[in-house]
Amino acid sequence: MATSVLSRTRLPARTLAIGVVGFAAALALASQVAIPIPGTPVPITLQPLIVVLAGLWLGPAAGAASMVLYLLAGAVGLPVFSPFGAPGVARFVGPTGGYLIAYPFAALVAGALGKRASSLAGRWAAALAGAAVLLLGGIAQLAIITGSVSQALTLGLHPFVPLDAVKALVAALLAPRSTTRAPA
Repeated sequence: MATSVLSRTRLPARTLAIGVVGFAAALALASQVAIPIPGTPVPITLQPLIVVLAGLWLGPAAGAASMVLYLLAGAVGLPVFSPFGAPGVARFVGPTGGYLIAYPFAALVAGALGKRASSLAGRWAAALAGAAVLLLGGIAQLAIITGSVSQALTLGLHPFVPLDAVKALVAALLAPRSTTRAPA
């Protein structure tokens, strides 16, 4: 079965593997575009867009697998994480560690909710739910580090909500219409 795009129904193992590796590589590239924000250790990146898009495009399991592959690559020291922060496994205990740890869960949620979403609004809602998982992971880690939920919200939520909503919309626009049938 030759396809020009990944359908999310009964993908051949080879196509699915290419999608998992492809989204892990796309996330590594998107991670390199990082804009520091004064007053917070968390930069603006394109990562949320790719994370939720992986779930929407590949489905929940393969989307989560692509994020696990990305995290494993970073954990062993490959330069896949954003250029700001500690290298390797140390990144998971730093201020952006909660976001990173949430990647597979965010892709899983976006993929599960977007699985049957044929409308743009449905795909956007799925992507927004995935982005919310990312933000919750980041806030949790920042709350542990700072000892303050209110400080964590200031550092890891408020600056990112508007942009993450836009990134979720872009992901919804780029995602195929449904996981239950191949795109026409």
